[in-house]
Amino acid sequence: MEQDFVGTKRWIRPATPYEIYMEEQKLPIHRGTVGFYDIRELTLGFWKRMGAQGAFIELNGCGGLQGMYVIEVPGAGAITAEKHMYEEIFYVLEGRGTTEIWSGDDANKRQTFEWQAGSLFSPPLNTWHRIVNATSSPALLLGVTNAPPIFHLYRSQDALFNNPYQFKDRYDGSADFFKAHAELGKDPRHGRARNYGNIIPDADCVELPLDGQRGVGHRTFFWSLSGNSYQGFIAQYAPGRYSRCHAHEAGPVLLCLGGKGYTITWPGEAGTTPWADGKGELVQRQDYKHGGIVSAAPGDAGWFHGHFGASKEPLRVLAFLGGYPRRVKGVPGVDWWGLNLDIKQGGHTIEYRDEDPHIRKMFQEQLAKEGADLNMPDEAYR
Repeated sequence: MEQDFVGTKRWIRPATPYEIYMEEQKLPIHRGTVGFYDIRELTLGFWKRMGAQGAFIELNGCGGLQGMYVIEVPGAGAITAEKHMYEEIFYVLEGRGTTEIWSGDDANKRQTFEWQAGSLFSPPLNTWHRIVNATSSPALLLGVTNAPPIFHLYRSQDALFNNPYQFKDRYDGSADFFKAHAELGKDPRHGRARNYGNIIPDADCVELPLDGQRGVGHRTFFWSLSGNSYQGFIAQYAPGRYSRCHAHEAGPVLLCLGGKGYTITWPGEAGTTPWADGKGELVQRQDYKHGGIVSAAPGDAGWFHGHFGASKEPLRVLAFLGGYPRRVKGVPGVDWWGLNLDIKQGGHTIEYRDEDPHIRKMFQEQLAKEGADLNMPDEAYR
């Protein structure tokens, strides 16, 4: 006996408010891929709202959690001042200049700090900010935001761009607010190093403490700028070394700051040894150099991935992990994730001794192409 039903049995996803916003800006949107070898090579278009050239980036796996774009500040010029109700982090790919920050409508009380290629900074939430180029050549910046979920939450561009509220608990206008922090603290969640400053003047060269959790000789510190929920880290691998493959939720993005390398990623259902199990065709690879970008886990939650420094120089990456809103698991005070714990102990990391043999073989082949040597100690595989 047939039963009547209402509606269709298939659902076509509508465009999100942020996707509609991107289309309205009439900029190139570079999407549908795991990453790009060098985002400095992306085609730009004129961004009328900002008075500069720009382009949006939509990598697979960001899932509406992170917004990304590149913007070119004209030589001896500036982009249009703006403020907004979403968090935003800038990394300087090329150029040198200043950023002006002020709260409310009193532009006479603006605070100014300098930036250069390699600088990482974040205008505090809903403060006015104006980026000024100090040289005659164009400056290129990468902007990364949590705008997509915020656009979806409010569904009003006027509320996002014209809200008068001042977050005084995040920004007090103090003279040393954008002073770099030389001393690192310890993250209370996991005990690893954390930079508590609101600007990192040179992410490309800043000293990183030994960490070791992601691989042999791995160095890193975490950051969260200007009181943001949004956070990330800077990490470095010695030449000829690579990270343990691991799995986590989709969304994080890596930008290459130094050296050359690649990331491999595959769905969790392919197992921990995809090539050995005849599922190597499911593995995706993205190569990159300084300025290259990759979506670390481009599929659904649980994709495995690893990062490989395939050059004579150290591989340094800047990770954009995102911020709230984000799914909250477990209850406060309980250890629930175990990201860097051996998968055999209930964690999410494949130890070197248990990885697919093809991973090491592929890495050695890439090193040979670059004239570099494998630098992995034998004990790492035992």
